[in-house]
Amino acid sequence: MTTANSKPWQIIVNEHRLRVTYRDTDQMGFVYYANYLVWFEAGRTELLRQTGHSYREFEEMGYVLPVVRCVCEYKKPARYDDIICIRTHIRELSRVGVTFYYQVLRDAEGELLAEGETKHVIVSREGKIVRAGDILEAWLRPVQNHARWEGDNCK
Repeated sequence: MTTANSKPWQIIVNEHRLRVTYRDTDQMGFVYYANYLVWFEAGRTELLRQTGHSYREFEEMGYVLPVVRCVCEYKKPARYDDIICIRTHIRELSRVGVTFYYQVLRDAEGELLAEGETKHVIVSREGKIVRAGDILEAWLRPVQNHARWEGDNCK
């Protein structure tokens, strides 16, 4: 939840839906564990797109956001043909990086399937850590009027 002292980026939540296909599952009929990390990437990409910006735009400025830490806690399996919702928000934004938090929900019931986070540092094309968090924060500021948390849009 947000408070009166919340920063604009703290209220941004993206909910991205997709349907589980056969290619997503393993021999047991469960979604293969590594696919959750692919879904995390989709969630953060859509969150940035929701702000009117993209990773590509950040890269064109000479920066990249490599993952330096990734955690995923699996609660229940997703299965073929499930519609899932990837709920993403920014947990932390600093001068040198950003941390995204994710929940993967079975859309029909709102059942939590997995949750996790990825931490990224801002790096130049030369591979040096850069203090460019102010650029990310500025990108996220205009979003305050149209990308608010409005409760559970996923079931």
